[in-house]
Amino acid sequence: MKLDPTQLADWQIAEAAEKKIKPIQEIGEKLGLQEGELIPMGRNVAKIDYTSTWNRVKDLPIGKYVDVTAITPTPLGEGKTTTTMGLVEGLGIIGKKPVGAIRQPSSGPTFNIKGSAAGGGLAQCIPLAPFSLGLTGDIDAITNAHNLCMVALTARMQHEHNYDDARLKKIGIKRLDIDPERVQIKWAMDFCAQALRNITIGKGGKMDGYEMESGFQITVSSEIMAILAVANSLSDMRERIGKMVVAYSRSGAEVTTADLEVDGAMTALMVEALNPNLVQTIEGNPVLVHAGPFANIAIGQNSVIADMLGIRMGEYLVTESGFAADIGYEKFWDLKCRYSGLKPDAVVIVATVRALKMHGGGPEVKPGKPLDEAYTNENLQLLEAGCDNLIAHIEIVKKSGANPVVCINSFYTDTPAEHALIRRIAEETGARCAVSEHWLKGGEGAVELAEAVVAACEEEHHFEFLYDLDMPLKERVEKIATEIYGADGVEWSDEAEEKMTLFQNDPEVAKMGTCMVKTHLSLSHDPTLKGRPTGWTLPIRDVLIYKGAGFVVPVAGAIKLLPGTGSNPGFRQIDVDVDTGKVTGLF
Repeated sequence: MKLDPTQLADWQIAEAAEKKIKPIQEIGEKLGLQEGELIPMGRNVAKIDYTSTWNRVKDLPIGKYVDVTAITPTPLGEGKTTTTMGLVEGLGIIGKKPVGAIRQPSSGPTFNIKGSAAGGGLAQCIPLAPFSLGLTGDIDAITNAHNLCMVALTARMQHEHNYDDARLKKIGIKRLDIDPERVQIKWAMDFCAQALRNITIGKGGKMDGYEMESGFQITVSSEIMAILAVANSLSDMRERIGKMVVAYSRSGAEVTTADLEVDGAMTALMVEALNPNLVQTIEGNPVLVHAGPFANIAIGQNSVIADMLGIRMGEYLVTESGFAADIGYEKFWDLKCRYSGLKPDAVVIVATVRALKMHGGGPEVKPGKPLDEAYTNENLQLLEAGCDNLIAHIEIVKKSGANPVVCINSFYTDTPAEHALIRRIAEETGARCAVSEHWLKGGEGAVELAEAVVAACEEEHHFEFLYDLDMPLKERVEKIATEIYGADGVEWSDEAEEKMTLFQNDPEVAKMGTCMVKTHLSLSHDPTLKGRPTGWTLPIRDVLIYKGAGFVVPVAGAIKLLPGTGSNPGFRQIDVDVDTGKVTGLF
């Protein structure tokens, strides 16, 4: 049966493809995995024993390194994972040995508006339901480890409040004198639950905890997720978890997970999560899945561990960065590449006619609502006006010294004239450009893209970080704001200014990386500003410290660490066929 993405939903395509899915052992053999290195988690999903595999492959030569990023997206997303899967399939078609490396989807968007992150059409990874619904439990492990930390913190606050020093000494507890106004983390859950952003806990009597204001954040924004993304071994992860700053004392001293004596137990919950997951594309190419999404409120990269393995087991490793080049690629560039020591040979910038028309002044794009005819009918004037956004992202990639390749993720409503216009502007800005029909045709539709990426990888390139770690923290933020986002400058709240001064005076923190929190829907902090905004200032309202991951985290604008569920969420369409047990309605 020929699968037609214009007539079938993604879950229907995946269900049909899964009838011919290759056993996961066969995918492991493609990677050259040896006995004991593959840990089957059923017939079609596995984990890779990182420690034993790394010890065997660490001295092997590395392949080409390709990152997939994008222009500023519409709320619907422009298909980075779809393009990543399509490129992996296309490289396979032209005779290369590709490996994909993507992030595990969060249940938040899966059950909300955006849907899963498996790709789409004939360019997706399978099996779809396990991939989308928890996979092997890594995010659950992060949720549990994070909340165990909150249990330890809040219980400690209750006991210190209720017991005098003599009683604490008797049970072997040193008073930390935690300031309830300076607790740095919240509870975690992997859903979009706006009703839990701000809560009061500890209500009742003295045995019901310490009463204070608290809340929830989405699991993928947890520092533990960031640690999973950047750790390079179990010992490294254990050390990083112990450095997490969860609160401050009334005297201003840091309170860490090690101070709470919970770091070892948290690591115990994370042992299996350190091993990356293995699935496959519809065409049977290996795909590593590790760490999580949300580059707007987190690092938003798949793990260093997955990339370090994959680049030694294939000729081309195709990885992806969350959202657009201004946030996802900038974090890949200035954070992930520092941790891994890897440098990209080429960077793919995904663009769609739809998104460029929106940036040119097209009608608002709303999830769950039909697209305006402006997006499905040819309109070259609107399209050309929106290409300023594409130019900005090409320039960001070029600033890093990497070779950019614009991928026009083709929709069947696009016209040849629209593609020609984007190609001309991309090439005039100094990027290669390819039209790719991977969603419609799979690997065969991505041959032009694959060939463009191979050519870009062979070109000379001089990758350099945007900032040196000796640069003062405030100057780094201003450099990112002005040179990457296009701001005129930065405006600091009193609280953010005070924290940044404190962090700059700590020699260890002053050398940490900078992980910005900012909307993904605009180059600016304001999601309503489309195209390439000018004449604006970036407001920094707060600065967080992720000492375990090694980040200082400036927070721009009004962005939330717990997204909300929309009025027409995806869970309304998801169900189970009770006769077969098959999950239906995933998208």
